[in-house]
Formats: sequence, C-alpha cells, structure tokens
Amino acid sequence: MLQQKLTALNKVAYYISLPVLYLIALLPFPVLYLLSDFLKVILFDLIGYRKKVILTNLRNSFPHKSVDEINQIATKFAKNLSDMMLEGVKMLTLTKKQLHERFVITNPELLLNYQNQGRSVIGVVGHMINWEWAGFIQSSSSPFPTIIVYKPLQNDHFDQLVYKMRARFGAVLVAMKSTFRKLTEYKNKPYILVLAGDQYPGKGDTKYKTTFLNQPTYVFLGTERIAQMTNSVVIFCDIRKVARGRYEVTFIPLTENPKETAENEISEMHIKYLEKVIGEQPEIWLWSHRRWK
Repeated sequence: MLQQKLTALNKVAYYISLPVLYLIALLPFPVLYLLSDFLKVILFDLIGYRKKVILTNLRNSFPHKSVDEINQIATKFAKNLSDMMLEGVKMLTLTKKQLHERFVITNPELLLNYQNQGRSVIGVVGHMINWEWAGFIQSSSSPFPTIIVYKPLQNDHFDQLVYKMRARFGAVLVAMKSTFRKLTEYKNKPYILVLAGDQYPGKGDTKYKTTFLNQPTYVFLGTERIAQMTNSVVIFCDIRKVARGRYEVTFIPLTENPKETAENEISEMHIKYLEKVIGEQPEIWLWSHRRWK
C-alpha cells in the first residue's frame, strides 16, 4: 500500500513538473541565466543547500587555502551548479547547432584515430561542470557509438525523461550494473565508453584506496577492470569552462595498452589527472557531492 502511494505521488510530481521543465527549456539563453542567478540566491544564499558539505569538502581538499579563498570557490561553485541545473533542463530542447556553438571538442582526431584502427576507447570523466553536455557533444559528433554509463533515478517517470533526454543525439545509455552485458553487444565494433571516475564506490563494488585531494579516498575499479578485459585505450576527458555557458573538452591519452599496466595503475592515472584539473579550476567540480563518507 505504501509503495503504491509513493508511486502515485511520483507520477503526480512528474506530470506537474513536466510543463514547467519544458517552459524553462524553451527560454533563450540570456533569460535562462537570469533565472539561474535567481535560483542561486534562493538555493544557496537563502536555503543554504548542502553548505556544510561543500565547505567541509573544500577545507579538507585545500587545507592551505584561506577562509576567504574557500568562500570564493564555494560562491563560484554555487553559481556554476545553478547554471548546470538549468543547462541540464535545456537539454530537452537544445539543438545540435546550439550545442556545437557552446561546447567544443578541441582534439576529436585523437579519438577518431583510435576508433578507425578498430580500437575501442574508455573515456574517464570527472564531475566537472558541465559533464552532461560533454556526453551530448560526443554522441552528436562521432560516427562511432557513444556508450554512457549512468545510475538510474528512483522515480521511474523522471528516469525515463532523463534517459530520453541524454539519448537524444544517439548516445547508448546503460545502467551501471548492466555495463558488461551491454559491452558484449559491441564486441567487434569500436566505441567510446564514458565512465565517471570520481564517484563513491557502492557496497560490494571493487575498490582501491588512494589519496585524492589530500584525503584517503576509495576509487571504483570499474574503469581499470573493463579496460583490461576489453583491451580498450583509456583517455581522460578534460572538461573546462571557457565562459558562462561555454565549455570545451580535450582528450588526454592515459594508456594504449591497459593489459600491460600494473594493478591499480590506471586508477592512479585518472585520479591524479582529475586532481590536477580540479586544482586548476576548482569552482567547476561537484563539491556538493558526498564523496568522502
């Protein structure tokens, strides 16, 4: 009975929210960012959304930064996250032309060279704003399949909406637990598999303990295990914010021969590169995420 009530409430919430989401998605970008400024004030300045988590993560990650420096990063992050929330909604109506004007792949030839040789590629991403558009630009640009691993939402209606939105330009979405099964369908076809390299591993997941941002950190070993199993090239997707609503991604090769790497070497490669990227542009990493538990 309780489950039926929750399902009904989820359905009502979805149908109430849907027209609002599409109305936001249809806004021109200048108006969208005015709305984002308002959202930032409400969500972060007044409500204090995950303020304790954000500040704790920043202080622990940058123990040598002053209080003012930490607060400045937190303020910039809040603005960036508000932008990304609405840029995510904008994906419902975003055109390829708009996307390619606002998100640039700086070296697409690197990826294409591997795939033209028949090699599949694993692209490791961190939660650098805007990672959602990064998946969008890759799937809309490549003649080869883009397989994106994702975590399904608890609300089935919103999960289906987000699934369709992310797949609009041809991406193949696969739930995390179904990754290996999905890859067997592409055994003889070159692809890029996009994996997040900075999520907290779940219970039962294979993991590796390292130091990341000055803290003991568990890293999910999925990237390393899949790369060695499939002998896929591993690259890091270096996402940067160029200006408001404008981004670029550069593909950084980590290893072409994963089977020749030592245990945990690939995990160290991508986590250390991510650490470097965060140090250079800290305000665009997802500090509101409870990465350390």
